[in-house]
Amino acid sequence: MLGLALDRPAVMGIVNVTPDSFSDGGHYLDAGAAVAHGLELAATGADVLDVGGESTRPGAQAVEAAEEIRRVVPVVRRLAAEGGVPVSVDTTKAEVAAAALEAGATVVNDVSAGRGDPDMLPLVAGAGAGYVAMHMLGTPATMQDDPRYDDVVVEVGDFLEQRLEAAAGAGIPVEHLVADPGIGFGKTTTHNLELLHRLPELVERLAPVPVLVGTSRKAFIGRILAGPDEPALAPEDREEGTLATVVWAFDRGAAMVRVHDVRPAAEAARLLTALAAASPSDPDPEVPWRPRVR
Repeated sequence: MLGLALDRPAVMGIVNVTPDSFSDGGHYLDAGAAVAHGLELAATGADVLDVGGESTRPGAQAVEAAEEIRRVVPVVRRLAAEGGVPVSVDTTKAEVAAAALEAGATVVNDVSAGRGDPDMLPLVAGAGAGYVAMHMLGTPATMQDDPRYDDVVVEVGDFLEQRLEAAAGAGIPVEHLVADPGIGFGKTTTHNLELLHRLPELVERLAPVPVLVGTSRKAFIGRILAGPDEPALAPEDREEGTLATVVWAFDRGAAMVRVHDVRPAAEAARLLTALAAASPSDPDPEVPWRPRVR
C-alpha cells in the first residue's frame, strides 16, 4: 500500500468523526478531539490513521458529501501534517476522497469497493493514492438483512478478485491495492468465523495484493464471549476478544488489521515479528517498530 512496505504486521488506527458509529460515535465528533485521538493512536503504534466521517454500522444511513467533507477534512489535514504516519480516508464518495487527498491523505478506504461511486477508481488512480477495496453485501442500511452465501470464502474471494481487477483496470497500480474481506459487513457470526478460519485461502488467492482484516469490537465477538442466553458484550468490553482475532489474523497471513485500540494490536504485531525473526543463532533480534516508508 502507498506509503508502507507491508513486510511485517501493520496496524491501522480508527479515527471516527461521526455521531453514530457503533463503538465510539460522538466521542470524537469535534475536530480537535479527533486530532488528539489520532495523534495518540500514532504515538501508541498505529502505522496508518483511518479517518471516517460516515458511520458504516449496521442500519446506518448515508451522509451528504458536504457534511462528510466538513467532518473529515480538518482532521485529515492536521493528522497528515502532525501524525508522522500515512492518513487514510474512509469513504465511498469520490468527492469526499478528493477533498481528503487534497488535504494530505494518501489512501482511500472504500467499503463499497468502488461500486458506490463510478468516479472513485479513476480518482484514486489519477491521484496516485493507495486503495483498500472491501467486500460488503448491499449497503450499511441493508447488509445484515438475512445475509446468505453458498460458500462465504469463495464468494468473498470472487468479489474481491473482480473489484481488484476493476481497480487495476482503472489505472491503480497493484502495489497500491489492499483487499478487505469485510468482517461483519453482511455476514453472520458463522460467516465471520469461517472467513477468519480460512483466511489463508483468501491471502493466497489474492496475492500479491495484501489483506487487511477489521474485527475491532465487532458484534460477533460480543455474542461469542457473552455465552449462551446472555446479552452480547458491549463494544467497550470486546477488546480482549478483538486482540485474539488480531493475533489469529496476523498468524494466518493478514498484512494489516484495523482497530480502535491500537496499543495492544501494535504490541502483538511487534512480538509476532520478533518471534518470526528469532533463530538459535540470533535469540534477541532487533525488530523495527514501524514498517519502512517508501
